[in-house]
Amino acid sequence: MRVLAERIIAYDTKGFKSSGTNQSTAFPFTHRLGPHLATLMGNGSYRALLMRALAQASVEVAWLRTVRVAEDGTLGLDERAPLAAPEEILEGGVVLVARLLGLLIAFIGESFMLRLVREIWPRLPVEVVKQVDKIQWQPTRHHL
Repeated sequence: MRVLAERIIAYDTKGFKSSGTNQSTAFPFTHRLGPHLATLMGNGSYRALLMRALAQASVEVAWLRTVRVAEDGTLGLDERAPLAAPEEILEGGVVLVARLLGLLIAFIGESFMLRLVREIWPRLPVEVVKQVDKIQWQPTRHHL
């Protein structure tokens, strides 16, 4: 999942320079993925899925504990939280996307998740998406 998550983040953050990366630009994927998942699952379920992925990701990336999921499914930051370094921001985005994709596999299956990724990011190189087909994703107690 990590390879695919890295490619999604890289694709969605094209044009952002690492020195200009800030926490508010760490989650551009939600603007593409959110509407699709909200249509598929409903806003409440999408929000719950995003909150679960965020809880899992915050175990690995501490600054994600300052991120909140708004009622509309967008991600916001606690204004009182210290700013993270650009590398930490990028890592947080990658881990969050990987966790979200992992949860999607658990709930809707790998084939449907891959089809959704291809629909949302049609210009993402096909070989990157196909790499996921070769990855065996095993849920752990932290995933569910």
